[in-house]
Amino acid sequence: MAILGKIRQRSIFLILVIGMALFAFVISGVFDGNSSNSGANDPIAVINDEEVGVDFFRQMVDQTQRTYNYSTLKSVNLVWNQALKNTIFDQEFKKLGIDAGRDQLEQIISSDDQVINNLSFQNEAGFFDFGIFSDYISQMKIENPSAYDNWKVQENSIIGIAKQRIYLDLIKASNVMTESEAKANYHFENDNVNIDYVRIPFEFIPDSLIKVSDAEIKNYINDNEADYKLDESRNIKYVTFNDLPTEDDIAAIRLRLEGLKSQIIAYNDVSKLTDTIEGFKDTKSVADFIDQYSEVSFDSVYKPRGAYNNEYADILFGLNKGDVFGPYRDKNSFKISRLLDRKKNASLRASHILIAYIGATRSPSGITLTKSEAKRKANRILREAKKASTNFAELARENSDGPTKSRGGDLGFFQEGEMAVEFFNFVNNNKVGKVGIVETEYGFHVIRITDKDDLALIADVVAEALPSDKTSNEIFRKATQFEMDTREKNEFNIIAERNGYKVRPVEQIKSLEENLPGLAQQRNIVRWAFEKNTKVGDIKRFSLSKGGYVVVQLTDKLKEGLATIEQVGEEVRQIIIREKKGTLIKSQYADKLTIQALAENDKLSIESASAVNQKNPTIVGAGNEPTILGVAFSLKPDEESQLIIGEKGVYKILLKKKNIVDDLEDYLSYAEKIRQDTSIQMMESVYAALESVAEIDDNRTLYY
Repeated sequence: MAILGKIRQRSIFLILVIGMALFAFVISGVFDGNSSNSGANDPIAVINDEEVGVDFFRQMVDQTQRTYNYSTLKSVNLVWNQALKNTIFDQEFKKLGIDAGRDQLEQIISSDDQVINNLSFQNEAGFFDFGIFSDYISQMKIENPSAYDNWKVQENSIIGIAKQRIYLDLIKASNVMTESEAKANYHFENDNVNIDYVRIPFEFIPDSLIKVSDAEIKNYINDNEADYKLDESRNIKYVTFNDLPTEDDIAAIRLRLEGLKSQIIAYNDVSKLTDTIEGFKDTKSVADFIDQYSEVSFDSVYKPRGAYNNEYADILFGLNKGDVFGPYRDKNSFKISRLLDRKKNASLRASHILIAYIGATRSPSGITLTKSEAKRKANRILREAKKASTNFAELARENSDGPTKSRGGDLGFFQEGEMAVEFFNFVNNNKVGKVGIVETEYGFHVIRITDKDDLALIADVVAEALPSDKTSNEIFRKATQFEMDTREKNEFNIIAERNGYKVRPVEQIKSLEENLPGLAQQRNIVRWAFEKNTKVGDIKRFSLSKGGYVVVQLTDKLKEGLATIEQVGEEVRQIIIREKKGTLIKSQYADKLTIQALAENDKLSIESASAVNQKNPTIVGAGNEPTILGVAFSLKPDEESQLIIGEKGVYKILLKKKNIVDDLEDYLSYAEKIRQDTSIQMMESVYAALESVAEIDDNRTLYY
């Protein structure tokens, strides 16, 4: 009861912990067929006659936006994909009679680190106790019903995950690889060939000699229907009017900041007297001055050189106390900066080699050294590190147990409080170049001090580089005038060219897009383009999220179906040209029976490729050529192929050597590894198959 008492005192905190720990489960498992909407609104989706309610869908979208800070449409698509996946799976679970209960719930909760590491759910021995967790949930039902309702939603989602795991286990059980299949796969990956080859590039035949009719293109599209099916889409063109500061605006911003540096005498209209206004350089109340004149509040934190604009960092750190520098540009702002204080050598940099041991904090898995063994190893590495000929970075890559081993142990710059106290004290109290060893809770560290720099307290008066009202009004006038003129005369391109505006076309926009080339997060444009009342040729002005305007014209409405010659004709034309060139080249060089005979042509030469396998059929100097490699493996040593049409030309090859690897003594472990590697992929393939036969009504565009 004492434990439950503590839990009650911290109930709100623990609810938040559980919510954060299991949020991934909420998203991935919550759509279990119980989210149908019985209200008047159309459902967001109908999946095999089962509705997904829009109200609940919106709640999940809002939760995703808040948690991950995604845009609305990105959140919509994330939740949609999970709703679709889990509803389809749940329908399959019901058909198969798959269910999950308390045991599966306990298994998933007991595998979540944030829950099992919470002290409130641990027993006296310090281990997670599902009974304590269950008691807490029972108590929550009585003392906090609303929190309990939230938990039930999460519980349902976890059960959904448990069902998926059961289903995945069944799928894995069916994923069997025989010894013969494993052997064939092993040789497919590891057998390789050495070949000589001559490649006759398609460019040997001029395009002008190849004629491709529209009928041929249309027939190719029809014969390859699966590759050329298109969703409903829209084409637009647009002109942007960016609301950016002019040179005069920037000059005015610089002049205003320049005037703030020193004190000025100004006439006061109220008192009819002259006032002395202190400047940034002389003010004693820096924070108040910045609050009054800057668009960014005063930051009293000491910062290292690397935190400042690289172009001016050395200048700022070279100032004397009280000096003011600027105005200068820093990204999208202008600043004047005053050095208030400097801490000498307070920014430290070091590299280290961590030797962890069993029981050390955050000790990586696989660590087998005892503390005494780790200490002996660290001392041995220390002796090696002190040698002048030793490359410390290479030593770290070979020996460190820390996450910085891939960077040669480099920790970058750090300050007091960012490292273990023992580590910081060593670096702080010794000179650059010193190599030594310290022990922390994480293990033994062989340290090399690499640099020291100052920390500076710098105050900034910031003015954003914004356009003046005059400039913004002029941008608005131009955008509005262009919109009116193009609507009236329907000469979008002509009027744009006359005014020196750049027209950008965008083709095949899908109904659920929001980011267009050159136009980020413009969902409103896409929705307008797909509205029933919007006709081809219509023009509309939109405001840009970052300031300014865009004038858009709808140029085409493309229906769902097979692509037309106008849409993919050029792409298909090139494919047919390549095929025809291949046939012509084979005919032209049919009398060249050997690669030596082909190489007599001044423009052709014999090339070699060694150790090329079928899993990665890339030929040096030619690229990916799976057909050519397939033929190579069918040849006998010293046998030449016929002329073969590949991806980059027509080839004739000579097999020099076929390298067959030795068989494994036992293919069972190899087969198990392949089975495990393909299990997840198999699950995705199963879902793709289920989705392909599902009847899905997508109503997202009605609401977003």
